Amino acid sequence: MVRKIAFHLNCLEQGGAERVVSNLANRFSKAGYEVIVATEWQGENEFQISSKVRRVHVGLRDEDKKKNRLTQFFLRIYYLKKFLKEEKPDILIPFARKALYRGLTAAYFMKIPVLISIRTDPVGHYDRPFDKVQIPFLFPRADGCVFQTEGAREFFAPRLQDNSRIILNPLNPKYIGVPQPAQRSKTVVQSGRLVDFKNQAMLIRAFHEVHKKHPDYDLKIYGRDTGDGTKELLETVIAELNAQDYVHLMGASDSLEKDLTDAAVFAFSSDWEGLPNALMEAMALGLPIVATDCPCGGPRTIMTNEVDGLLIPIKNQKAMEDGINRLIEDEQLAKRLGQEARKIAGRANDEAIFRQWETYIDEVCEAYENKHKR
Repeated sequence: MVRKIAFHLNCLEQGGAERVVSNLANRFSKAGYEVIVATEWQGENEFQISSKVRRVHVGLRDEDKKKNRLTQFFLRIYYLKKFLKEEKPDILIPFARKALYRGLTAAYFMKIPVLISIRTDPVGHYDRPFDKVQIPFLFPRADGCVFQTEGAREFFAPRLQDNSRIILNPLNPKYIGVPQPAQRSKTVVQSGRLVDFKNQAMLIRAFHEVHKKHPDYDLKIYGRDTGDGTKELLETVIAELNAQDYVHLMGASDSLEKDLTDAAVFAFSSDWEGLPNALMEAMALGLPIVATDCPCGGPRTIMTNEVDGLLIPIKNQKAMEDGINRLIEDEQLAKRLGQEARKIAGRANDEAIFRQWETYIDEVCEAYENKHKR
């Protein structure tokens, strides 16, 4: 059945949840669904959505911005509720923490199923005092939930766990089927925005030791500056190590499928993540990978140690150094791991992920309809 689907999130500014919503909205609209993306505001650098997808503003109006925070809180819910009454979607799918709370509250007493999606490590994000009040009240009202990892699912109450699915992020098609390079360059790479939890400082220090052993290799880190001070910290670390000649902050890139493809190693250093798109993209490109086994289990969900990559403990500079050295020095291992990593495209391509979402949405809607026939 072709349904009317409404996604809800803060904006489409470039980030993991925003990328997934953009991809899903485009794919569902291509399949003939009526798709609406309801957002709180417009970001400066957003993912593109198809002209077939309607974008609706449900956030604060200009005149609301001078009002106190409590009033703004209730106005956000009011505007979303008004949107739901007018549009009457067959299902509401909010992404990310605050959007989940708004969606479940706005849909209260309305005949609309709500399928929530949790996109990050719950520890530190869903265990604050505000969450401990909201979650017991609102989450039992969710008609379904999509998690990215088993670790994230295990954080929540059994009722939500039992009424959920684990679905990977869809890979951008441009990373699939890229030809393998005839020869790999002497470059170690990472992609991902410059932000504290990605612990690029640890990677730089580890690579500084690698460079002593392999002075013909360099490190390139691709990613935009988030403005949280991480870029300045990394520049300080590079200067302290006098590593300017072999550690490079490359900035954001729209052509990573070309920039990364012939790298010797992809090094993933995060202390925590949801399900990292950058790591999935590196796998699809067939890169030899060393990655931290960070909570809530994203790398472990998509990788198997010694099969399609190397998993190491978080915050362990020596393990990162050893992993990079091992992949540089053992070309056969690096080649085998990269070839196995490419297979992720078979389970995380656009079509496969779309079908999983489509099937689950149908199940949630049908269960809701059957429940309310009684």
